[in-house]
Parts: sequence; C-alpha cells; structure tokens
Amino acid sequence: MQGADKGHGPAQPQGGQGLRIGLVQARFNADITDALAAACTSELKALGVEQVTHVQVPGALEVASALQALAAQQRFDALIALGCIIRGETYHFELVANESGAGVTRVALDHRMPIANAILTTENLAQAQARQDEKGRDAARVAVEMARLLQSLQPS
Repeated sequence: MQGADKGHGPAQPQGGQGLRIGLVQARFNADITDALAAACTSELKALGVEQVTHVQVPGALEVASALQALAAQQRFDALIALGCIIRGETYHFELVANESGAGVTRVALDHRMPIANAILTTENLAQAQARQDEKGRDAARVAVEMARLLQSLQPS
C-alpha cells in the first residue's frame, strides 16, 4: 500500500556487504517487472550487495519454482521475488495472485530462507507503474534486513 506506515526499522539501511542475493523476475508484464528489477538491483548495489544472481521466468506462477531451485543450492542469504499481476476480467487474477504468493511463502518456510515478495497485484497498469520503483527498492531493503536478522538468530 502506497504511503503505508511501515513502522520503524533500522535507523540506517543495513549494509549488504558479503551477502549473496538471488533474484527471480517474472517476464509477464515486462515493462513493470523490468522496472522492478532495475530499482531492486540499484538499491542492492547502494546497500553494498555485490553478489546478485538474477534469473527470469515466464510468469508469476513460475517464480516459486525458480526460488525453490535457488534455495536448494544453499548458497544464498536471501531471495527476492519480482512480478506483476494485473486484474483482468476473469478469475485468473485471483488464482495467479493467491498461488504465487502461497508458493513464495512455502519456499521461504520450507528452506528457512528470507524471501522478499515484490510480486505486485494491482487493479490496473497505472497502479503497477505507480508502485514499480518503490516496491523494487523496498524488496532489496527487506532482503538485506531479513538476511541480517536471520544471521543474528542463528545459534552460536
């Protein structure tokens, strides 16, 4: 939600130096997902993340499968899901939105891996365009923050 109160996180964005981040981008609605990916990778770079693996899949339903494959490699500190689902005239929107979200969550829980979910679900193209940059940057910050948090919660 644009303008939402996201609460208080770290006073300064956490550094991503040394983190390995995997990024899965759906190609469907490519203008939006390309902008999401550009904003996300730019923010990762600004946070000091140098090791980014970026893969593309056909659409939002395929994102979870690629995330699962990356998580199984056990070489990433966090993953990021990027996609864009725009409501159409059929039930297909609900199916894709619900199943892609559930798939991302399942991979995160099954692999105990932080995954920033930036798969946009919007009513129209204008809403997606209004969110693409901020949501891309936000996904990068979430991935870094959650990677650091999970690292701090590991037993010594």
